Amino acid sequence: MSETRKGIAAIIVACTVWGLSPLYYKLLEHVPPLEVLSHRTLWSLAMFGLLLAVQGRLGHLPALFRGQSALLVALAALVISVNWGGFILSVQIGMVVEASLGYFIFPLAMVVLGRVLFGEVITRGKAIALALATTAVLTLTLGLGVAPWLSLLLGGTFAIYGVIKKTMTSGPIVSVTAEVLILAPVAIIWLLGTHFAGWQGIVGRTGGVFGTDWWDSVLLVVSGLITAVPLVLFSYASRRLALSTVGLVQYLNPSLQFTGAVVVLGETITVWHMIAFPLIWLALAIYSAEVYRHDRASRRAVIA
Repeated sequence: MSETRKGIAAIIVACTVWGLSPLYYKLLEHVPPLEVLSHRTLWSLAMFGLLLAVQGRLGHLPALFRGQSALLVALAALVISVNWGGFILSVQIGMVVEASLGYFIFPLAMVVLGRVLFGEVITRGKAIALALATTAVLTLTLGLGVAPWLSLLLGGTFAIYGVIKKTMTSGPIVSVTAEVLILAPVAIIWLLGTHFAGWQGIVGRTGGVFGTDWWDSVLLVVSGLITAVPLVLFSYASRRLALSTVGLVQYLNPSLQFTGAVVVLGETITVWHMIAFPLIWLALAIYSAEVYRHDRASRRAVIA
């Protein structure tokens, strides 16, 4: 199998795991979100730490906790923890459709941040895509009487996370290991509180599930695996595929989230969703075509 085919297979598996993850976290809906988030943080740290140990790259971590890198790692840790927590919450309160919209919005939010922070040019195609996405969000806001706050939270935090990662020189696996390492003490404190101090999660549910039920305990441990493996596969694919290919296949993630939310979880789609989502899909089609043309032109320039 060629390197390109391996890369395509890797990113398809990664996006499939991400896209089906709401069905997984639905199995843990009776566990308070902060407890699930804490376990996801600690077990993903174990997975990433083991991977770096096998690769002999644990020695790369200390450099990330010095100077400006330490601030970037801390900021990235904060943003990704909000994103992970928001996603887990979306499953527990039956708003996976809204979550999927957030990940559809994410690449368009990156365009805006790229323009504001890095002076990147917004082409005509991207401008049209942004206008359509804005119309979709306004449609939902006016139709539902409230802004799609969860969509904006997830799409916005993931876009900000992408910007932070863009400024970091370390590889994705090393940097995310440093991030969850920063979050680990907070996760440990929260779990100690739920187990020994009777702290409660939202809507009055008592925590401390781990160790009281073997099935729940296994699911919490595996949450680290389904966090680490897709990221490793995505990193593998990104080094072997064109940017346009990565971008297109990445839409498999929110597409599966949306499908699973409607078909399996039985979430309701309003008429406002039926107007907004096609607008978002059209925006992404225009955006993807623009990225593809740019990527193709860049490769031709390199060959020439």
